[in-house]
Amino acid sequence: MTQFSKEVMHVGEMASGAALTVPVYRLKGNDNGPSVYIQANMHGAEVQGNAVIFQLLELLKNTKLKGDITLVPYANPVGCNHKNGEYTLGRFDPITGVNWNRMYHFDESIIKPFVRESIGKDDKTIEDNFKALMINSIEEKLDHNIFGLTTGQRIAYQLQRLAHKADLVLDLHTGPISSKHLYCPEYAKESAQYFDIPHTLLIPNDFDGALDESTFCPWWKLQEAFSDLGIEFSISSQSLNKESFTVELGSQEQIDLDVALEDAKSILNYLQYKGVIDTTEYKPKKMTRYGCYLKDYKAFYSPMGGMVDYLAEFGTPLKAGEPLARILRMDNYGDGDPLHYVSLDHEVLPILHFASASVNQGTELYKVFTKFFTL
Repeated sequence: MTQFSKEVMHVGEMASGAALTVPVYRLKGNDNGPSVYIQANMHGAEVQGNAVIFQLLELLKNTKLKGDITLVPYANPVGCNHKNGEYTLGRFDPITGVNWNRMYHFDESIIKPFVRESIGKDDKTIEDNFKALMINSIEEKLDHNIFGLTTGQRIAYQLQRLAHKADLVLDLHTGPISSKHLYCPEYAKESAQYFDIPHTLLIPNDFDGALDESTFCPWWKLQEAFSDLGIEFSISSQSLNKESFTVELGSQEQIDLDVALEDAKSILNYLQYKGVIDTTEYKPKKMTRYGCYLKDYKAFYSPMGGMVDYLAEFGTPLKAGEPLARILRMDNYGDGDPLHYVSLDHEVLPILHFASASVNQGTELYKVFTKFFTL
């Protein structure tokens, strides 16, 4: 039986004084493999990841672990509870308007001084010292910010402190109405084939505020800084093994425990490949996996308002000129054209679309891969 523990992390307070808390589950390995951090539900409506964490906990009960695994469902208690009628809004902080997943921290100015102090030290010492530096930088933000923090920053930094302790980081999300897809650092492309996910977005090694970026970009920038001095320090090496991903599990506002079980096994494929779990039980599914660089991931905005019938299927290449959708305009019936078909002049791979049939002109209808390729 895997050694299991649970704690409740206090991440903030409401106006009434009620505590905002997040559950944290820890599974102890034998210290012979990389450590892992997995969180879910940073955006309020993106709930499938909680079901996946449940299934992971169930599957890992009797699995021999080499590395420690930390799992955090309900990562954002404000977003989880931000309801308007039947819908969960929690994608943006309602006070500041900032995306909850754009509040993490990375200060690139820490890299060069650290490298200068680390010349001549072995990789293990550098790794331990750099982890400590990143954790300390977050604790400084949490404990010594004289002007205070927003609610979102306070939540994000406490989650990030946990993530910085791990070697491998998975942030579980969903789209509006969406296929499964993976945000993968360009340098970690090889790992994408170990997830049972057909669509991979290869993202540059730049920081834009998201959790995955906040945990892999520092290591990448560290590697670059050593390389500039002619010193080899590879984060893809077996000894360092630093990777972070955003895992998009499908559509928001719903859970499916049976699908979550398959998603959990997909994650265990990857963890087995990385040497976190001591088993040969899991094998990636055979499938066509498509890749696309982030710069070629495009949004298509509605050319008019109306009621949309979404036609394009996810994961199936859509040839130039074939319709993405048709828009119904009943106000035109009898004295105009009530149906309008929308298409693109080049082949795309549809990945997700807007959740509602009712759209204003300029609504983001679809997001699509362009210039896609097989991995």
